[in-house]
Amino acid sequence: MVSIADTARHALPGRFERPSALAFLLYALGIALIVWAIDGSGWSIEELGKGIPSLADFLSRCWPPSFERIDSLSKALIETFQMAVSGTLTGIILALPLSILAARGLTGSRIFGSISRGLFALFRTVPDLVWALIFVIAVGLGPFAGTLAIAVDTAGFAGRFFAEAMEDVDKGPADSLRAQGVRRSDAIFCSIIPAAMPSFITTSLFALEKSVRSSVILGLVGAGGIGLELKVATDMFDYQTAATIILLIFALVLVVEQAGSFARKRVIEG
Repeated sequence: MVSIADTARHALPGRFERPSALAFLLYALGIALIVWAIDGSGWSIEELGKGIPSLADFLSRCWPPSFERIDSLSKALIETFQMAVSGTLTGIILALPLSILAARGLTGSRIFGSISRGLFALFRTVPDLVWALIFVIAVGLGPFAGTLAIAVDTAGFAGRFFAEAMEDVDKGPADSLRAQGVRRSDAIFCSIIPAAMPSFITTSLFALEKSVRSSVILGLVGAGGIGLELKVATDMFDYQTAATIILLIFALVLVVEQAGSFARKRVIEG
C-alpha cells in the first residue's frame, strides 16, 4: 500500500543531483572557459552603446532603398542562385560515390573508407570562404570560382550525412540479396541506396539552402554574384543600393528556405 508520504515524495519535481568533485571541477573549468572566451573576444557594453548612433546613422542612409540598378542587381542575384544550384548539384554528385566508400560495413574496404572519410573531413574543416580564395587564385575572379567552392563544401557536408544514412539502413534486405549470389555493388544500389533516398533528398535540400547563403558571402572575395555587388556598394558608401541588395538577398533566402521546407515535408510524409 502506498502511503501519503510516498505519494507526496513521488509528486515532487525532479531535482539536480549533487555533483561529484570531478563534475564540480569540470563545471568550474567550463565556466572559466566561457569567461576567458568572452574576455578574449573583446566584449564591451560601453563600445556597444557607442555604436548604436553609428548604426542608426547607417540605417538612415539606407532609407529609402534605391532601385535605379534593379535590372543589373537582379541579374547578379540570378547568378548567385545559379552558383548555388550548380555547386550543390556538383557537390552531391561528388559526395555520393565517396559516401558509399566511407560508409562502414558497405564495401568492406578500410583503406578507401578511411581515405573518403578523410576527404570529407578536409572539405568540411576548411571554410568555404577559404575554398573560394583558393579557387579565385586557380581559375580567376568570377562565379566559376564560387561554384567550385560551393561544390567542395557541399561534398563535405552531404557526404558525411549520406554515409551515416546508409550505415543506419536495415541491412537485412541487402544481406538476403548477397546470400542469393547478388554482387555487393548491386545489393548497395538495389537495397541500401533506395532505403536511404529520403535522407539523401532532405540532406540535399538543406545543402541547397546552405549554398544559397554561402554564395552571397563568397561574392565578397571576388567569386561573383550579388555578394560582389554588395561589396562594391558598401565600398562606395552607396548605402541605398546596399539596402536594395540586402532586401533581394533576404527575399531569395526566404523563398529557397520555404521551398525546401515544403519539399522536405512532402518527402517525409510521402
